[in-house]
Amino acid sequence: MPRGRYSLHDPHDHTPLAEEHFHCAPGPSGWRYVSQLTTPSGTGPDEVPRQGTVTGSVDLALDERGRPIRLELHAANWQVRGAALDGVTWVRTDPTGTEATEGNVSAHAFTGTSPAFLVATARLLSLTPSAAAPATRVRLVAFTDPVLAPRTLDQSWALIASETHATDNGPLTVDEYQVTALDTGEQHAVHIAGDVVLAAPGIELEDLESPPSVFT
Repeated sequence: MPRGRYSLHDPHDHTPLAEEHFHCAPGPSGWRYVSQLTTPSGTGPDEVPRQGTVTGSVDLALDERGRPIRLELHAANWQVRGAALDGVTWVRTDPTGTEATEGNVSAHAFTGTSPAFLVATARLLSLTPSAAAPATRVRLVAFTDPVLAPRTLDQSWALIASETHATDNGPLTVDEYQVTALDTGEQHAVHIAGDVVLAAPGIELEDLESPPSVFT
């Protein structure tokens, strides 16, 4: 069961945004990812690490085909619960808990700032590496911070390389994806090993206590 910590930052000016403390694991019915987000810890005046304040959480479960069977997000007292149902369906609750709005979009899955969504999209698409294969288009519903506002977007994903590296814990296969935002044409690379994101815009893997899981 991989357990570790990501640091999240603005991909343009590198402003620290949060730290995401996570654990995840495949199971008999799919994969689950659970995390807690805190403010960047930094250091105090005596260079002593400070504990960040909890700002949110992620709980995502996928079935064996990579479809989201349960999603629960918390941020700034907002809450979203969703699942793949007639496309994707969700309920978003305001900080007071007095109002809830339901949404439904003909989309494939969810996305957001958490690295969990990159792993989930890669699992859903199950691409094979090929420089000549056309990119695969996917429609996603993104929940944007800090109020988890929903936004529908289209991306294309291509698995352009898959390399196996020798490590102290055995061979580690790293997949490199090229992701394109179809509304702007902006492209970026995402590197994933098993169920851990090694590198992506705005995401740094700072600590990993155990090797990534190997999906069968």
